[in-house]
Amino acid sequence: MTSLGTLYGLGLGPGDPDLMSVRADRLLRSATHVAFFRKAGRPGQARRIVEGLLPASAVEHAMEYPVTTEIAVDDPAYNETLSAFYAECAAHLRALSNDGHDVVVLCEGDPFFYGSFMHLYTRLVATHPVQVVPAITGMSGAWTVTGQPITWGDDVLTVLMGTLPEARLARHMADSDALVVMKIGRHLDKVRRALATAGRLDEAWLIEFATMPGQTVVKLAQHEGRVTPYFSIVVVHGQGRRP
Repeated sequence: MTSLGTLYGLGLGPGDPDLMSVRADRLLRSATHVAFFRKAGRPGQARRIVEGLLPASAVEHAMEYPVTTEIAVDDPAYNETLSAFYAECAAHLRALSNDGHDVVVLCEGDPFFYGSFMHLYTRLVATHPVQVVPAITGMSGAWTVTGQPITWGDDVLTVLMGTLPEARLARHMADSDALVVMKIGRHLDKVRRALATAGRLDEAWLIEFATMPGQTVVKLAQHEGRVTPYFSIVVVHGQGRRP
């Protein structure tokens, strides 16, 4: 019988290839099958990060999202569509593993931190060998490029999604010392209003494409215009106890 191949959820870090782990680099350079998520018609950010690192013989498997922002996240059709998509992707990876192939699944940031790979992991881990390679998170890359520590002493750090209702955002923002707000995109105005309600707007920074080409770091109160949907993070630094 053919031994099952191992499926690797490979964390790539915040975007700069130099910030990948040694283990991630080693697995990439010896990969025979590589899978990655992308929006239809786009090369995919995870694939872009590893450009030049994969063997020429590696077989690539692009997993194209059926929807991203086309359906509201609170619409039942959103979960139904993505659930079917993840089930299809898991079936494909399962078949490769059944044939004895190891597969490296590229994951932006850390695989277990709000990433798409988690939806494959839960569908595969009970029946197939899955290994997760952790990485620097995108938010860590974002607060680092501001040049300021995100937390001091006893500061409480809260990570929020911009998709949350405005009142809930404002409540958490007021109750926490340090903040990270992800999934900004078309929710930028709502996030800005919530920060203002919480009295935190003047402290907030907006980081786009942290550690990547095109990186920008600006005070949110001074920013005008739209932001990139998937590579924008707002941070508010804690100012807690220090020696």
